[in-house]
Amino acid sequence: MPSNRVVRVRTRQDGVAAARLRAGIEEVREELGVTPDFPPEVEEAAARAAAAPRLPDLDRTDLPFLTIDPEGSMDLDQALHIERADGAEGGYVVHYAIADLHAFVSPGDPVDLESHRRGETLYGADSKIPLHPKVISEDAGSLLPDRVRPALLWTIRVDAEGEGTAVHVERALVRSRRRLSYDEAQAALDAGTAEEVLVLLGEVGRLRLAREAARGGVSLPLPEQDIVIDGDRWHLELRRLLPVEEWNAQISLLTGFAAASLMVYARVGLLRTLPPPDPRDVQRLHRTARALGIEWPAEQLYPDFIRSLDPELPHHAAMVVACTRLLRGSGYVALDGEVPEQPLHAALASEYAHVTAPLRRLGDRYAGEVCLALCAGTEVPGWVRERLPDLPATLQASGQRGNRYQRAVVDLVEAGVLAPLVGQVFAGVVVDVEDDDPRKGDVAVDEHAVEARVTATGDLPLGTDVRVRLVTADVATRKVAFELVEG
Repeated sequence: MPSNRVVRVRTRQDGVAAARLRAGIEEVREELGVTPDFPPEVEEAAARAAAAPRLPDLDRTDLPFLTIDPEGSMDLDQALHIERADGAEGGYVVHYAIADLHAFVSPGDPVDLESHRRGETLYGADSKIPLHPKVISEDAGSLLPDRVRPALLWTIRVDAEGEGTAVHVERALVRSRRRLSYDEAQAALDAGTAEEVLVLLGEVGRLRLAREAARGGVSLPLPEQDIVIDGDRWHLELRRLLPVEEWNAQISLLTGFAAASLMVYARVGLLRTLPPPDPRDVQRLHRTARALGIEWPAEQLYPDFIRSLDPELPHHAAMVVACTRLLRGSGYVALDGEVPEQPLHAALASEYAHVTAPLRRLGDRYAGEVCLALCAGTEVPGWVRERLPDLPATLQASGQRGNRYQRAVVDLVEAGVLAPLVGQVFAGVVVDVEDDDPRKGDVAVDEHAVEARVTATGDLPLGTDVRVRLVTADVATRKVAFELVEG
């Protein structure tokens, strides 16, 4: 069962719990064979490149970009500027600056080879295994405020209904004027003091969400986890996404759709894909909804059904978890001369490409280079075409490694939260039941914001409020288990 992601350590006081967290994460790294450290030759090559980057001729530092990211982020891939379009038709012009790795990484150099070994940045709690050395990813290549930086500048025209109508990408120098956290951006919007670009982000974001619904796309409203560390105790809290986070994500999706349209038309590039859901899985979910007492009319498509759920309600939260079955099987597919039989990302109901996070995802660098060439009317670089066939397997392997890392850190933290409480009884909701053995499943314990395994002597009651006893919470093995309190 997919877990909520440990987003960050929100507050920490050094002590026993902080030391145990660090030690536990180090064990996870050793098990998976990953490290935040780079070989000396990679660090040296990165330092040389950071000191002498390849810079573009076009200067667009006149555009007042800003960045919106989690508090404390240093690897800033994206900077945003939005303005109203001229003319009677209205609409918007979205300028989206994406960090340009071409300025620092050459095909076959030590940084390039190491990035292929890593594939992506791994995140868990406050730990990070970066894709690129920090001298690039958190300094010379990051779109930090008041620094002139090389970027891929996407210019996307959006009509008054929120539909993208034209796209162009080119290399340019840019400068971000402000760095905002999500909390700061949302607070300004709520107070009515936000600058125009944030107001326009809200307008475009809402329009894009409406377009997503009309297109049949879907996002699962799973909450995230924040960790609070105080002395010798860990504590988890669930956090819902802020509206500004959803709107910001819509700009990234807009860019990914535009990139995919360029690549599909030219029949060359790298797409992010997800197969359509198996009809049998949809039928199973209809049965789950009936078991949970949630109305799902036969004529209602599953994206519309998912949008109708409120994860604040226990029965609906269980349904959201069950619906994750429809979003499994994501991957990448390379295009070079023909479009594959299944090019779509089913959850987004469109072709889609990852292009907006090259500091953190290897594939974005390649997809960005393809789009640059297509917009310039030039040949796709040979080094890109040469690597395209192997990229899907490389990215699939790194994605699986990232999921294992994230899952292990989640398990570690949840075990640490519950370790002092073994034997106690808690209120919870059964959110998943195994098909093969209905005595086994998962329970959500809201008091501590955790989801863990639960067993019973009889069938587990899916979506039902229950009382469960904590029988295992072992930090060393990262195992947590509950048993249903009968009667």
